[in-house]
Amino acid sequence: MTTYDRPFGRYFEDFVVGDIYRHWPGKTITEADDHLFCMLTMNHHPLHINAWFAEQETVHKKNVVVGNLVYSLALGMSVPDVSGSAIANLEVESLLHRFPTFHGDTIYAETKVIDKVESMSKDDRGVVRVETKAFNQRAEEVCFFRRKVMVWKKAGAPMRRRPYSDDVWS
Repeated sequence: MTTYDRPFGRYFEDFVVGDIYRHWPGKTITEADDHLFCMLTMNHHPLHINAWFAEQETVHKKNVVVGNLVYSLALGMSVPDVSGSAIANLEVESLLHRFPTFHGDTIYAETKVIDKVESMSKDDRGVVRVETKAFNQRAEEVCFFRRKVMVWKKAGAPMRRRPYSDDVWS
């Protein structure tokens, strides 16, 4: 019998400048997703939540998904591959919305490692710089962001534990 621990995030040594992570799966954004996110974040702009307003008074003639939901989805999609073992997300250096996203669009994301630097003050960690792109089902790049993530080196990382013993299948 073999026990498999699913990787979640990476250690500093695992990142290679130039590597690309294709995150899986994608997510179709529903009207309910968009409205709930707008209500949770108190963004009540009618462009996002009022179909009549969007049809009558906007350029696209339909509701546009709030940009922070698209960004949040792409960021969330990257967590298992990039920051699941992170100490901290340090900075979002840039965030661009290149095309609008609409109800029913499906978002996919990919991340590229662009730089990594060992910590000067603590030898158990480093900072990785990545760029993430989100695409819709029409292959349009709808969102781009660059961020810095502080991650553990393998030797300094805390051990992953569970609140029960390893012999649950004995």
